[in-house]
Amino acid sequence: MSLFSLSGRSVAVVGAGRSGRAAVRLLHEEGAAVRLLEKTPENMPADFSAWLKENGIPVLGGEHVSAYFEGVDLVIPSPGAAKAVIEPLLSAGADGAKAGIMAETELAWRLLEGEPVIGVTGTSGKTTTTSIISAMLKAHGLRVFTGGNIGVPLSEYVLARRHGEPRADVVVLELSSFQLQTCSTLHPRVGVLLNISENHLDFHKDMEEYTEAKMRLFSHQTEEDIAVLSPTLRSLPEKFGMKARVLFLTPGAHPFPETRLIGAHNQSNAEAAFLAVSPFGVTEEEAARAMREFAPIAHRLEHIADIAGVRYVNDSKCTTIEALKVALASFERPVVLLAGGKFKGGDVEGMKPLLAKHVRAVALYGASREHFEPAWKDTVPVSWDETMDEALARARSLAEEGDTVLLAPATSSYDQYKNYLERGDHFRDLVLRMQKEEA
Repeated sequence: MSLFSLSGRSVAVVGAGRSGRAAVRLLHEEGAAVRLLEKTPENMPADFSAWLKENGIPVLGGEHVSAYFEGVDLVIPSPGAAKAVIEPLLSAGADGAKAGIMAETELAWRLLEGEPVIGVTGTSGKTTTTSIISAMLKAHGLRVFTGGNIGVPLSEYVLARRHGEPRADVVVLELSSFQLQTCSTLHPRVGVLLNISENHLDFHKDMEEYTEAKMRLFSHQTEEDIAVLSPTLRSLPEKFGMKARVLFLTPGAHPFPETRLIGAHNQSNAEAAFLAVSPFGVTEEEAARAMREFAPIAHRLEHIADIAGVRYVNDSKCTTIEALKVALASFERPVVLLAGGKFKGGDVEGMKPLLAKHVRAVALYGASREHFEPAWKDTVPVSWDETMDEALARARSLAEEGDTVLLAPATSSYDQYKNYLERGDHFRDLVLRMQKEEA
């Protein structure tokens, strides 16, 4: 569908999260006939509900059904609304064609004004790498928009430009497989793929589909563009017919030793960032300065406090077994590990060598005890408590001076928390309360 043909076209936006709200506003400005599908419209922000009413935009609540999509030319889903769930609800129109499904990112990309894009994807490390890239570009004096899956929808940037905000020199986007799966023309000047491991198989039907979604980041690049890939993914450029100049990361590289970021994986992320920004004139000196000044991102190996010689680190964003491997490998000092929550799958047994090498004890809490305890109890002492409060108190009693108490749940948070942010905030609050009591 041509981006010039939105006027008068019927478009359904699925979900009133931040990206959905931005897409509705942008489509309305483009002259589209928009309808919003939101399962719980009563939970929408009051100012947005008022704006919808003022502009006559219909809201269809409750479970999504086929009737809600009748007469629609285009569907813009929320990142969490799977293409496989929406497609069966779409019926063919008079011309025999079904409505297209387009990511909010793709919609906004088509309405950019030529700004170069750096796109970052991968199973883990996306947010940190995206943020480092932006910091390095800013160290060079460039104006940067940072968004996508990192929190600010690209549609918000397009709307801001329409209302007089200055143009970005570079647009830096974190992109999930959910977003990329329904991107059809997105063309980044630089694409970064950090890694691929088993994840989101509740959304994608299998690893092949998940990998194909990630690789869509490169499908419209040309010989003049750059792709940055992990060396473990050397088979993919040929398999997917990539045209861009491919740069592989260096195993074991340590390019920016002066940094507050924990772990060898963050050196790899920093190398990926520098390769991505080099075409924009960023020098190694500027990149190094950005790394020295870069503050760790909340919930990603975030150092909270040192109490009685024990370091407390929040890695609530660790939601998979693969992420737990990366987290544990980041520490030389012994670890007392807090883990537990809604299990997403993965090789729990395969963790034993890392546990034996790095972990003094495991303090489980919440759900998934049945996955972890039987697999690990013969390798390392394992305890279990109902809540994180209890597990943290136990971990504190087990930790010795020089140890790290690490929250790295290796699960989603949905057994006891709304999301990993709430889980990490709770851990931080508990630790800071302990620090205050110790003082």
